[in-house]
Amino acid sequence: MWSARYPAGVFLLLLGCLGSTTEAYWPYTSFKTGPWQPPQLQLNKTAGFDPSLIFIPIRNENTLGTAVTIYDNDGEMVYQGPEAASMDFRVQRLFGEDVLTYWSGELEIGGGYGYGKVHILDKTYQEIHTITLTDKFVTANNETRDSYIDVHEHYITDRNTILVSAINITQHDLSSLGRPSDSWITTNLFYEIDIATNEVVFKWNALDHQDKIPLSESRQWIYTYPVQSMSWDPYHMNSITPTKDGYIVSMRFYWSGYYLNKDGTVRWQLSGDIGNGNITGKDLRFSWQHDIRIYNETDEHLVLSLFNNANKVNKSSETTAMLFDIDLTTMTGSLLRNLSDPTDPIYANTQGNLQILGEETHTSNMFVGYGSSPNVKEYNGKGEVVLSGEFGALEHAMSYRAFKNKWEATPFWNPAAVIEDGVVYMSWNGATEYDNWAIYSLPSLDSNATQPINTLPRTGFETNMSITDIDAKFIKVAARKGETILRFSDLVEV
Repeated sequence: MWSARYPAGVFLLLLGCLGSTTEAYWPYTSFKTGPWQPPQLQLNKTAGFDPSLIFIPIRNENTLGTAVTIYDNDGEMVYQGPEAASMDFRVQRLFGEDVLTYWSGELEIGGGYGYGKVHILDKTYQEIHTITLTDKFVTANNETRDSYIDVHEHYITDRNTILVSAINITQHDLSSLGRPSDSWITTNLFYEIDIATNEVVFKWNALDHQDKIPLSESRQWIYTYPVQSMSWDPYHMNSITPTKDGYIVSMRFYWSGYYLNKDGTVRWQLSGDIGNGNITGKDLRFSWQHDIRIYNETDEHLVLSLFNNANKVNKSSETTAMLFDIDLTTMTGSLLRNLSDPTDPIYANTQGNLQILGEETHTSNMFVGYGSSPNVKEYNGKGEVVLSGEFGALEHAMSYRAFKNKWEATPFWNPAAVIEDGVVYMSWNGATEYDNWAIYSLPSLDSNATQPINTLPRTGFETNMSITDIDAKFIKVAARKGETILRFSDLVEV
């Protein structure tokens, strides 16, 4: 079932859509009831995995597989959204309710960023908010966009605002670094936006904080002549999280996380390079990281997680997911978890995330998305693999982040029914609450005189039944929970 493990050091494209071909490099599933073609999520699992659903915004060589997708723990598709280059698909809380959120838009492959919007859907999959960002941005080619939200972050806070990342191509004097005074750089910003009004309530620009985040400390190689169309990206901010006293941001090209006060000033730096930053500890070693998050924060203590890429293009260090205990009174840190699969080492050059499930402690299960490597894994509180999944061929599929979330939804659209060669096929894209189907016959198009034919349990995403022995001109099907009808399909001619 598993493809051969790829060698270390292969070149992985940054954040781009991988080609325009529709040729499939990985098995995918197709259905009679709709055009969906999700890549197969091939799973190995043992006892102790979390029963929540798996959320993967897949970017895949198979065009109809490039979409936000939900799977269950058997690898069956539960939902697939519209075809689009999408990022960071997950469940978040807004005004006390669960919502689905994801970014979609235009990807800038070379720079590893993009321009787009954040979509917020309710439990019926209605889009209830569309978050956009406009400001005085400069782009690599001077083209304007209708929204400038970057791919890297959209985080809903408990104050019903959303934190989004953005980039601006800026001319800056780099003569102190041996480059021209009229060089161009990619500077990182983040915005806090009120979701109800789409109004900006806070703005932060990394370039305003060179006292604590100097350009000279960036690990990213500088082009000889950084120009507007190929600017130097010194920061590469890839996560923003609200904290008790402000925010914490991940700067990939600094190997660092920065804790910001509410006014945006830097309070402290956690560095993966021993000897740098304000937090000391012999086990605080990481590099090129993504997805810094904090948990259980008090004035004296917090737990910090990150995805340790540990390598960049053509490097061979194994990627891990890490969890640290940070003592804020002594400004020291210790390693709680350094997750990897000894039977299946992974080398994810870009992207990736670590999600703590359950009670948000180091003894909880943890779900890891491996970014540029099309893999997901779930670890138990002992660090043992309890679920391992693969959804594509290396270099032909990826997902910026992947999540496990509880999700209950009843779509606003009807179930689908299709009859082909004497078989009726039934599905309800996105529905989680039904467990069986009922099939009814009707004598005419305008009749409501339904006659029950049969019932059968839900089997995966699409269920089917032979109707060759049924004397009916028209049928419709109903998705049910127990004996309660949730929704009828449209009428179908036999």
